[in-house]
Amino acid sequence: MTRENRRLLRLEGFAVLLLAVWLYARGDGGWGFFALLILAPDLFMLGYLEGPGMGARVYNLGHTYAVPVAIGIVGAVSGSATTLQVALIWTAHIGVDRVLGYGLKETTGFTQAHLGPVGKGIGRDLDESPTVHTTS
Repeated sequence: MTRENRRLLRLEGFAVLLLAVWLYARGDGGWGFFALLILAPDLFMLGYLEGPGMGARVYNLGHTYAVPVAIGIVGAVSGSATTLQVALIWTAHIGVDRVLGYGLKETTGFTQAHLGPVGKGIGRDLDESPTVHTTS
């Protein structure tokens, strides 16, 4: 993945984070509830107890926008403010992860993600050369 693509995906995560927090703030949810649940999606890391393959699949299930969007739809259709709040908190969590470079995991191990290697800091891609693809 190129440096530019990583930056775009991080920017996208930041936009999603801001939108989720803004929508949450407009509702009746308390910030204590937000603080209580903001790290809850990281419980999906427990899948790594079964090894890197299962861990990546379980972690990725909890860190794709599809799940909180589906929960949000259920909340909107049912009129459940709490369900909508959970969906927004979950979405905000994923946004934060994307901003920090924690993407969807590869089955080779927790430190390999679709946004690049995990754990080298938010500015790591600023010093990397862009990937150059040539054709013969």
